[in-house]
Amino acid sequence: MDPVRFVALGDSFTEGVGDELPDGTVRGWADLVATGWASSRGEAIEYANLAIRGKLVWPIVEEQLERALALHPTHLSFNGGGNDMLRPRTPISRIADAFTHVLRRCDEEGVTLVLLSGANPSGQLPLSRVIQRRGDELSRAVVARVHGRDDVVMALNWPDATLTDPSFWSADRLHMNTRGHHRVAARVLEALGERVPDGWWSLPELPEWVRLGRGAYVREHLGPWVRRRLTGTSSGDGRAAKHPQWVSIAPSAG
Repeated sequence: MDPVRFVALGDSFTEGVGDELPDGTVRGWADLVATGWASSRGEAIEYANLAIRGKLVWPIVEEQLERALALHPTHLSFNGGGNDMLRPRTPISRIADAFTHVLRRCDEEGVTLVLLSGANPSGQLPLSRVIQRRGDELSRAVVARVHGRDDVVMALNWPDATLTDPSFWSADRLHMNTRGHHRVAARVLEALGERVPDGWWSLPELPEWVRLGRGAYVREHLGPWVRRRLTGTSSGDGRAAKHPQWVSIAPSAG
């Protein structure tokens, strides 16, 4: 088999926010895919992750895409637009243009594009109808941009009704928890034609899972998010990518 070199681009969804490990670092679906992919193949793969939380879709493209292609990957995953979608004045077509650009550059470099949509958090958030509508529009627009491209690996999470259940989400209601990230990783591995580890599609509900009441949710999560919007700051300001260069991921013993 040819060696796999997998690089992931994106925002908090791809960085892994919500799937925190005991040491405080984040894991997430892309890390899980790398481990599952190596285990399915029975050999190590190379993995890089340039995603940084809080990024809008065009900064993702401008800051991460060419750095990723310079690593000469065989596969590049791309997702973005969730942060843009929450800004009602941002045109959906402008977000979808980023996906077209990434596909064109992957074609030029001979890289297989792994295209993801994020899961749907709208039922748990304020302005849920607006978020649902814009998410539906973005999903349709992106799928239309890759219509007829059977060579693009598609892992679409927005239409997954199971993933809308609160038990797949962290306390901030905007990022998936460990259970959610494993389900997304399962979908990506399946789309790649690789074996999905047992249980990943639906881990048991987390014993520590707690849904915050409205007051605590506003104070701990919604309020800080609104302040960042008003001040033009981002949760990713000053952060660096967690795996900017290749790391070798060996098959898991488990």
